[in-house]
Amino acid sequence: MSALPSRRWLLVAIAVAALGSVAFAVTTQHLFDMQPCPWCILQRLIYVSIALLALIGLGWSSGVGGRAVPYLLLLLCGLGIATALWQHFVAAASASCNLTLADRIVSATGLDNLLPEIFQPRATCADAAVDLLGVPFELWSATMFALLATTSVAVIVRSRRLSAATR
Repeated sequence: MSALPSRRWLLVAIAVAALGSVAFAVTTQHLFDMQPCPWCILQRLIYVSIALLALIGLGWSSGVGGRAVPYLLLLLCGLGIATALWQHFVAAASASCNLTLADRIVSATGLDNLLPEIFQPRATCADAAVDLLGVPFELWSATMFALLATTSVAVIVRSRRLSAATR
């Protein structure tokens, strides 16, 4: 018996953690007036994409698509880390993040109009640069993406072990 949790459990954990991250961000926005910038919203979109892909992976465990899911999760986590670090090192030093890549992606999805309370940017990048327990909020996000990436690697390892055991 392996000490590694099952592929299914790991994918559920990824989906729950990703959606929990969005829920936490929305809570801080509405209860503590920590208004999001376009880069914050882009990270929310990546978290939702990670959760959806993990849920798809639950039902699609075999075949090429099923084997690709954890690698796609890993890719999305890498994009999330890059987005959070870009926000921290570049965008937060800018007075405006209007019409940046993040702003264009968020606008292109239409979610800013469909669900404005969750996906509409409401602050500039400089204004959105806030700390939580002395750590910039976007670095917390980068850490969560790194934890999700680590869990995605565990899904890959688990999937390979199961594949090798069935041969």
